[in-house]
Amino acid sequence: MTAARATPRIPVEERLFSLVLALLASENGLTKVDILSTVQGYRQRYLVDGVTPGLERQFERDKDDIRELGVPLETIEAPDDPGNNQNLRYRIPRGDYELPADISFSPEETTLLNLAAMVWREGSLSGESRRALMKLRSLGVIADEPMLGYAPHIRVRDAAFEPLTGALEKRLVVRFGYLKPGETHARTRTVAPIALIQHQGRWLLHGFDQDADGTRNFLLRRILTPVQITKQQFEPFSADATDAALADLERLWSERTAVVAVEPATDAATRLHKRRGTVTDEAGRLLLHYTDVNLFADELAGFGPEVLVVSPPELRDAVRSRLERTATDHG
Repeated sequence: MTAARATPRIPVEERLFSLVLALLASENGLTKVDILSTVQGYRQRYLVDGVTPGLERQFERDKDDIRELGVPLETIEAPDDPGNNQNLRYRIPRGDYELPADISFSPEETTLLNLAAMVWREGSLSGESRRALMKLRSLGVIADEPMLGYAPHIRVRDAAFEPLTGALEKRLVVRFGYLKPGETHARTRTVAPIALIQHQGRWLLHGFDQDADGTRNFLLRRILTPVQITKQQFEPFSADATDAALADLERLWSERTAVVAVEPATDAATRLHKRRGTVTDEAGRLLLHYTDVNLFADELAGFGPEVLVVSPPELRDAVRSRLERTATDHG
């Protein structure tokens, strides 16, 4: 077993949380080396191999993911060395991430929030993350203020996440009922899990589908039955299988674009403008990238009359059908 394979597995959500925490704590920002050598989820690989292309790609993906969640991540150039990407500093300005000034809580609400924050902190922040914060303090980064003053995006993981994690660690084949877009009934899939990956804020299982005799990506929220872990073991896949799966998703995201007209000063305008790669054309319409037409249609339909899909036709039709179905369901 190589040193890289011996590196402990750190859940993606813990790595992202640790990254946000570190960038919030740093008033002047952190360099890439500061982050990779200190923050939980990066430093384990950094201690083994140093700064590698794979570790840097992971950091770039994580930056995109937290921006996708609405976190205002800033990039600051060194005044004495402009244009040098190695000396860039990253930070999350507290003023942009704090709760709005016009929001206040009663004593009872504050008590409940404090209890929730304690449960969340104890359940999400490991001892390794706390030690990473102590190391950040040794770099001159002080974070004594309570995290309750910020508005974290807490996402409940899908029920399939934990059993799939266990199957991955033991290299065991799983079975589950999966509902494909456009179908009305879930079909049983038998899959050798390769990796749990997060792309554009969504969790997917990348695995070898034994029925289809090929690799497939399964959106966790479309797994409708409890995950059954079999006793059938499989040989480990290539070490770069996860990177290859993410690269394929990135290729699809880059190739697929939509033109969307958005109502100004609306929730849709605020959120869609912040999406990675968004461009505004001369008519004020947004050019948006997406990976899956059905997932993107679900997202756009959620904005209701605030958005109008101009192209492509299949996305426009998918959004319309969702809105029509909602209107029918509600009479």
